[in-house]
Amino acid sequence: MNGRILVVEDDRRIRDLLRRGLLFEGYTIDTAEDGETALRVAREMVPDAIILDVMLPKLDGLEVCRRLRSASNVPILMLTARDSVQDRVTGLDAGADDYMVKPFAFDELLARLRALFRRHRMEVAPEVYRYADLELTPRTRQVRRGGDGVELTAKEFDLLELFMRHPGQVLTREVIYEHIWEYDFGGESNIIEVYVRYLRSKLEAGGKSRLLQTVRGVGYALREN
Repeated sequence: MNGRILVVEDDRRIRDLLRRGLLFEGYTIDTAEDGETALRVAREMVPDAIILDVMLPKLDGLEVCRRLRSASNVPILMLTARDSVQDRVTGLDAGADDYMVKPFAFDELLARLRALFRRHRMEVAPEVYRYADLELTPRTRQVRRGGDGVELTAKEFDLLELFMRHPGQVLTREVIYEHIWEYDFGGESNIIEVYVRYLRSKLEAGGKSRLLQTVRGVGYALREN
Protein backbone atom coordinates (compact mmCIF):
# COMPACT_ATOMS: atom_id res chain seq x y z
CA MET A 1 0.00 0.00 0.00
CA ASN A 2 1.45 3.39 -1.05
CA GLY A 3 -0.26 5.40 1.66
CA ARG A 4 -3.53 7.08 2.57
CA ILE A 5 -4.36 10.41 0.93
CA LEU A 6 -7.15 12.82 1.79
CA VAL A 7 -8.38 14.76 -1.27
CA VAL A 8 -10.16 17.99 -0.30
CA GLU A 9 -11.82 19.54 -3.35
CA ASP A 10 -15.30 21.00 -3.85
CA ASP A 11 -15.28 20.54 -7.63
CA ARG A 12 -16.74 17.06 -8.10
CA ARG A 13 -15.09 16.56 -11.48
CA ILE A 14 -11.60 17.27 -10.17
CA ARG A 15 -12.27 15.35 -6.95
CA ASP A 16 -13.39 12.24 -8.84
CA LEU A 17 -10.49 12.51 -11.28
CA LEU A 18 -7.99 12.63 -8.43
CA ARG A 19 -9.72 9.82 -6.53
CA ARG A 20 -9.77 7.46 -9.52
CA GLY A 21 -6.23 8.27 -10.61
CA LEU A 22 -4.74 7.89 -7.13
CA LEU A 23 -6.65 4.67 -6.47
CA PHE A 24 -5.20 3.29 -9.70
CA GLU A 25 -1.73 4.18 -8.42
CA GLY A 26 -2.32 2.09 -5.29
CA TYR A 27 -3.18 4.80 -2.77
CA THR A 28 -6.05 4.57 -0.30
CA ILE A 29 -8.25 7.64 -0.79
CA ASP A 30 -10.62 9.61 1.43
CA THR A 31 -12.41 12.70 0.12
CA ALA A 32 -14.00 15.85 1.48
CA GLU A 33 -15.78 18.67 -0.35
CA ASP A 34 -15.61 21.39 2.32
CA GLY A 35 -13.20 22.59 4.97
CA GLU A 36 -15.12 21.43 8.03
CA THR A 37 -15.46 17.90 6.67
CA ALA A 38 -11.77 17.89 5.77
CA LEU A 39 -10.74 18.57 9.38
CA ARG A 40 -13.07 15.86 10.68
CA VAL A 41 -11.88 13.23 8.18
CA ALA A 42 -8.22 14.12 8.79
CA ARG A 43 -8.75 13.63 12.52
CA GLU A 44 -10.58 10.31 12.13
CA MET A 45 -8.71 8.63 9.26
CA VAL A 46 -5.05 9.75 9.89
CA PRO A 47 -3.96 10.44 6.27
CA ASP A 48 -0.34 10.15 5.16
CA ALA A 49 -0.75 13.19 2.87
CA ILE A 50 -3.43 15.75 1.99
CA ILE A 51 -4.27 17.35 -1.36
CA LEU A 52 -6.04 20.56 -0.40
CA ASP A 53 -7.91 23.04 -2.61
CA VAL A 54 -7.69 26.68 -1.55
CA MET A 55 -11.23 27.75 -2.45
CA LEU A 56 -13.57 25.68 -0.27
CA PRO A 57 -17.04 26.23 1.23
CA LYS A 58 -17.59 26.61 5.00
CA LEU A 59 -13.86 26.93 5.78
CA ASP A 60 -11.31 27.98 3.16
CA GLY A 61 -8.26 25.89 2.37
CA LEU A 62 -5.78 28.32 3.93
CA GLU A 63 -7.54 28.15 7.30
CA VAL A 64 -7.84 24.36 7.01
CA CYS A 65 -4.11 24.21 6.29
CA ARG A 66 -3.27 26.35 9.34
CA ARG A 67 -5.40 24.19 11.63
CA LEU A 68 -3.97 20.96 10.24
CA ARG A 69 -0.43 22.25 10.61
CA SER A 70 -0.99 23.30 14.23
CA ALA A 71 -1.92 19.70 15.08
CA SER A 72 0.14 17.58 12.67
CA ASN A 73 3.14 17.50 10.35
CA VAL A 74 1.21 15.62 7.63
CA PRO A 75 2.43 16.62 4.13
CA ILE A 76 0.03 19.06 2.45
CA LEU A 77 -0.09 19.77 -1.29
CA MET A 78 -2.27 22.80 -2.06
CA LEU A 79 -4.20 23.23 -5.31
CA THR A 80 -5.47 26.57 -6.60
CA ALA A 81 -6.46 28.46 -9.72
CA ARG A 82 -4.51 31.46 -8.42
CA ASP A 83 -1.01 31.63 -9.84
CA SER A 84 0.51 34.87 -8.55
CA VAL A 85 3.70 34.77 -6.50
CA GLN A 86 1.87 36.27 -3.52
CA ASP A 87 -0.78 33.53 -3.65
CA ARG A 88 1.94 30.90 -3.58
CA VAL A 89 3.69 32.62 -0.69
CA THR A 90 0.42 32.84 1.24
CA GLY A 91 -0.23 29.12 0.78
CA LEU A 92 3.27 28.12 1.84
CA ASP A 93 3.15 30.49 4.83
CA ALA A 94 -0.11 28.82 5.91
CA GLY A 95 1.85 25.58 6.27
CA ALA A 96 1.59 23.89 2.88
CA ASP A 97 4.58 21.79 1.81
CA ASP A 98 3.99 22.31 -1.92
CA TYR A 99 1.70 24.29 -4.21
CA MET A 100 0.26 23.46 -7.64
CA VAL A 101 -1.76 25.68 -9.96
CA LYS A 102 -4.82 24.40 -11.83
CA PRO A 103 -4.98 23.06 -14.46
CA PHE A 104 -2.23 20.60 -13.61
CA ALA A 105 -0.72 17.50 -15.19
CA PHE A 106 -1.62 14.39 -13.18
CA ASP A 107 1.86 12.89 -13.70
CA GLU A 108 3.41 16.00 -12.19
CA LEU A 109 1.07 15.78 -9.21
CA LEU A 110 2.16 12.16 -8.67
CA ALA A 111 5.81 13.21 -8.80
CA ARG A 112 5.17 16.01 -6.31
CA LEU A 113 3.45 13.54 -3.96
CA ARG A 114 6.35 11.08 -4.16
CA ALA A 115 8.78 13.89 -3.36
CA LEU A 116 6.66 14.95 -0.38
CA PHE A 117 6.60 11.40 0.97
CA ARG A 118 10.39 11.07 0.60
CA ARG A 119 11.07 14.42 2.26
CA HIS A 120 8.56 13.76 5.03
CA ARG A 121 10.10 10.38 5.86
CA MET A 122 13.59 11.91 6.06
CA GLU A 123 12.45 14.87 8.15
CA VAL A 124 10.10 13.30 10.67
CA ALA A 125 11.30 9.77 11.27
CA PRO A 126 13.14 10.07 14.58
CA GLU A 127 15.94 7.75 15.52
CA VAL A 128 13.96 6.76 18.61
CA TYR A 129 10.26 7.20 19.42
CA ARG A 130 9.62 7.87 23.12
CA TYR A 131 6.43 7.91 25.15
CA ALA A 132 6.42 7.84 28.96
CA ASP A 133 9.02 5.16 29.82
CA LEU A 134 8.58 3.38 26.47
CA GLU A 135 11.20 3.60 23.69
CA LEU A 136 11.00 2.21 20.15
CA THR A 137 13.89 2.29 17.64
CA PRO A 138 12.66 1.78 14.04
CA ARG A 139 16.12 1.17 12.52
CA THR A 140 16.98 -1.74 14.81
CA ARG A 141 13.34 -2.67 15.60
CA GLN A 142 14.10 -2.69 19.31
CA VAL A 143 11.70 -1.79 22.12
CA ARG A 144 12.50 -0.93 25.73
CA ARG A 145 10.17 -0.21 28.64
CA GLY A 146 11.66 1.34 31.76
CA GLY A 147 15.10 0.30 30.55
CA ASP A 148 14.09 -3.35 30.05
CA GLY A 149 14.13 -4.92 26.57
CA VAL A 150 10.77 -6.07 25.14
CA GLU A 151 10.78 -8.85 22.53
CA LEU A 152 8.08 -8.36 19.90
CA THR A 153 7.06 -10.19 16.76
CA ALA A 154 7.13 -8.28 13.45
CA LYS A 155 3.39 -7.48 13.53
CA GLU A 156 3.47 -6.53 17.21
CA PHE A 157 6.33 -4.12 16.47
CA ASP A 158 4.49 -2.60 13.49
CA LEU A 159 1.36 -2.09 15.57
CA LEU A 160 3.25 -0.49 18.44
CA GLU A 161 5.13 1.78 16.01
CA LEU A 162 1.79 2.99 14.63
CA PHE A 163 0.69 3.97 18.14
CA MET A 164 4.09 5.56 18.91
CA ARG A 165 3.77 7.71 15.76
CA HIS A 166 0.38 9.00 16.98
CA PRO A 167 0.63 9.26 20.79
CA GLY A 168 -2.58 10.26 22.52
CA GLN A 169 -4.62 9.93 19.33
CA VAL A 170 -7.49 7.46 19.17
CA LEU A 171 -6.89 5.07 16.25
CA THR A 172 -10.00 3.41 14.90
CA ARG A 173 -10.15 -0.24 13.92
CA GLU A 174 -10.33 0.77 10.24
CA VAL A 175 -7.18 2.87 10.49
CA ILE A 176 -5.31 0.05 12.23
CA TYR A 177 -6.46 -2.54 9.68
CA GLU A 178 -5.37 -0.46 6.71
CA HIS A 179 -2.01 0.61 8.15
CA ILE A 180 -0.95 -2.76 9.58
CA TRP A 181 -2.77 -5.48 7.64
CA GLU A 182 -3.59 -3.43 4.51
CA TYR A 183 -7.00 -5.00 4.02
CA ASP A 184 -10.23 -5.42 5.94
CA PHE A 185 -10.70 -8.65 7.89
CA GLY A 186 -14.40 -7.83 8.28
CA GLY A 187 -16.44 -6.74 11.24
CA GLU A 188 -16.34 -10.13 12.94
CA SER A 189 -12.55 -10.41 13.11
CA ASN A 190 -10.90 -9.95 16.50
CA ILE A 191 -7.33 -9.80 15.14
CA ILE A 192 -6.75 -6.29 16.53
CA GLU A 193 -7.95 -7.28 19.99
CA VAL A 194 -5.68 -10.32 19.91
CA TYR A 195 -2.59 -8.28 19.01
CA VAL A 196 -3.40 -5.53 21.52
CA ARG A 197 -3.64 -8.25 24.16
CA TYR A 198 -0.25 -9.64 23.09
CA LEU A 199 1.31 -6.17 23.28
CA ARG A 200 -0.20 -5.43 26.67
CA SER A 201 1.06 -8.68 28.17
CA LYS A 202 4.60 -7.82 27.07
CA LEU A 203 4.57 -4.09 27.80
CA GLU A 204 2.98 -4.56 31.23
CA ALA A 205 5.28 -7.38 32.37
CA GLY A 206 6.58 -6.93 35.89
CA GLY A 207 3.61 -4.85 36.98
CA LYS A 208 4.22 -1.92 34.65
CA SER A 209 1.31 0.46 34.04
CA ARG A 210 -1.03 0.21 31.06
CA LEU A 211 -0.25 2.49 28.10
CA LEU A 212 -2.50 0.96 25.39
CA GLN A 213 -5.96 2.14 26.36
CA THR A 214 -9.27 0.89 24.95
CA VAL A 215 -11.65 3.63 23.78
CA ARG A 216 -14.91 1.73 23.89
CA GLY A 217 -16.74 1.54 20.59
CA VAL A 218 -14.01 3.45 18.73
CA GLY A 219 -10.54 1.91 18.93
CA TYR A 220 -7.33 2.26 20.94
CA ALA A 221 -4.96 5.01 22.05
CA LEU A 222 -1.43 5.16 23.43
CA ARG A 223 -1.80 7.28 26.55
CA GLU A 224 -1.34 7.21 30.29
CA ASN A 225 -4.35 6.97 32.59
